[in-house]
Amino acid sequence: MAGSSGQQAPDYRSILSISDEAARAQALNEHLSTRSYVQGYSLSQADVDAFRQLSTPPADPQLFHVARWFRHIEALLGSPCGKGQPYRLQASKGRRVQPQWSPPAGTQPCRLHLYNSLTRNKEVFIPQDGKKVTWYCCGPTVYDASHMGHARSYISFDILRRVLKDYFKFDVFYCMNITDIDDKIIKRARQNYLFEQYLEKRPEAAQLLEDVQAALKPFSVKLNETTDPDKKQMLERIQHEVQLATEPLEKAVQSRLTGEEVNSCVEVLLEEAKDLLSDWLDSTLGSDVTDNSIFSKLPKFWEGEFHRDMEALNVLPPDVLTRVSEYVPEIVNFVQKIVDNGYGYVSNGSVYFDTAKFASSEKHSYGKLVPEAVGDQKALQEGEGDLSISADRLSEKRSPNDFALWKASKPGEPSWPCPWGKGRPGWHIECSAMAGTLLGASMDIHGGGFDLRFPHHDNELAQSEAYFENDYWVRYFLHTGHLTIAGCKMSKSLKNFITIKDALKKHSARQLRLAFLMHSWKDTLDYSSNTMESALQYEKFLNEFFLNVKDILRAPVDITGQFEKWGEEEAELNKNFYDKKTAIHEALCDNVDTRTVMEEMRALVSQCNLYMAARKAVRKRPNRALLENIALYLTHMLKIFGAIEEESSLGFPVGGSGTSLNIRRKHGPGAASLSIARVHSHALPSGVIRIPRRSAEDCPRAKSP
Repeated sequence: MAGSSGQQAPDYRSILSISDEAARAQALNEHLSTRSYVQGYSLSQADVDAFRQLSTPPADPQLFHVARWFRHIEALLGSPCGKGQPYRLQASKGRRVQPQWSPPAGTQPCRLHLYNSLTRNKEVFIPQDGKKVTWYCCGPTVYDASHMGHARSYISFDILRRVLKDYFKFDVFYCMNITDIDDKIIKRARQNYLFEQYLEKRPEAAQLLEDVQAALKPFSVKLNETTDPDKKQMLERIQHEVQLATEPLEKAVQSRLTGEEVNSCVEVLLEEAKDLLSDWLDSTLGSDVTDNSIFSKLPKFWEGEFHRDMEALNVLPPDVLTRVSEYVPEIVNFVQKIVDNGYGYVSNGSVYFDTAKFASSEKHSYGKLVPEAVGDQKALQEGEGDLSISADRLSEKRSPNDFALWKASKPGEPSWPCPWGKGRPGWHIECSAMAGTLLGASMDIHGGGFDLRFPHHDNELAQSEAYFENDYWVRYFLHTGHLTIAGCKMSKSLKNFITIKDALKKHSARQLRLAFLMHSWKDTLDYSSNTMESALQYEKFLNEFFLNVKDILRAPVDITGQFEKWGEEEAELNKNFYDKKTAIHEALCDNVDTRTVMEEMRALVSQCNLYMAARKAVRKRPNRALLENIALYLTHMLKIFGAIEEESSLGFPVGGSGTSLNIRRKHGPGAASLSIARVHSHALPSGVIRIPRRSAEDCPRAKSP
């Protein structure tokens, strides 16, 4: 009944026109039963006019709504006044009324900001569809063991994903790919296959020496042409190690040593020259390889190793995982539509993206992430792959800046049927086709390592927006920072890397994660003894606090004794607790700044330690409920970050996998790593002969002739 008089007047007029008072009261009661005349509505003039018709509330208990309505208006206006007089709220004459209430001013709620590589700024995170977040993350190219560079990206994204899902309560749909078709995989599979065949032939010492010398010739040319100082140093090291291993075998042959003594030197040389010989064998015999099964066995094996490494690191599995080999039909259709839209062209069985045509379009722009890198031929050729940058391939392009969507397969390469002849997908197209198939024309977040920005992610953006004819395929691009090893650049191609399995032999998954949490996810992280020592000390610091709180809670107390009177110390500690929670929330809103969060958590624990020490000094028991609340909060935050993976109600679980990981070793089909930096302890594929690691000093000294 309350509200605007214009809306209610017609109902009142019909009621007020009833001459019989009892009937009028009954009609008013029925009308009021459908109206709210108490909660939050202002009075209308129609209410006042009806009110004046009554001198007292009706005595009939069945007219409940009229009686309550009458008392409500009487409390506001006083007793009914004469007709025609305007109504007003008046001071109660002996009657108390509720005073007017106003809500508090409050504070502006903190909103999540994420560093968006598309703008190079922190932007307010606004998903496209309510709380649902669609997220695509570039997965690994599985041709070798996962290393700490992979851990840098996937632990960091796991932390971000957990924070968005478990702290900010977004509904995250997380998709990741596995690249199991790629130039690196093809080359490595052929090298492993050809080197295995070479070993099966058991070459004589003289033949091995001859082959090594033949392999050194193109290797020396490559070394002389290399300008990158790091790569040149790596090649020089390989050359030096091969030469050191060659000399003892040459002397052993010249000295006519026994078969066992010669074989010992042969094994050393085979180990040191494995990369050299494999590359040489592939360059001479790679095009003759016809066993296509090797191109699937290798990535299948290393994918399994990758998943086991992620599980050991407590990285959550993706909601959906896509493999390039399973999406070839979708990739072909994706490429065809890009061609149909005018942004791709066929050349000699391959299909290329026309960057000039795309960039000249009014609704598109090329190089959104790193515009200053457009035209960087070194980066572009690295993106095309070692098998795709021959002179004949490069001449097929209209512009050097164009990149392959689909590659015509050469002899010795896997192939799939398509409208342009047998071929295989380019590297960049795979993510566009798979993400587009699952997430549609626009996703909220795309993630990857910092080094993928150009050309990989810029090319992904271009070809996807060419396919969907839009300009918003990705809303937020997140890139994790580089990883260095003791200050040096980490690079698999430079053989300067540490595998995840090797890292887990030295430190637990929790310790590695704490090290990552203590640094910004988007900045460079140095994996060094100092970094890990800081993580170990932080873990020890927290663990001692949790153990102290558990010890306090272990003391027997009756049900009422668990609630103790608070003094100034407790009030002060509780104020600090809430201040720290606010600071932690603000840090998480600020680009998920876990570094600041960890500092605030450390400060909170320090305050708790001071409080417990002060209570102990005066022989008083600390307030168990307050300390338990703080410890539970810290435990909750560490669980959100994935630093506590077990079901632990408070603190780190005793003897859990986070502190003493048991690295499982799996045996199965796959392929050997060609890295001469180390012989990995995990399984090698069936049929590959493991060469025992020996040094040149292990060879018998050559006798004088």
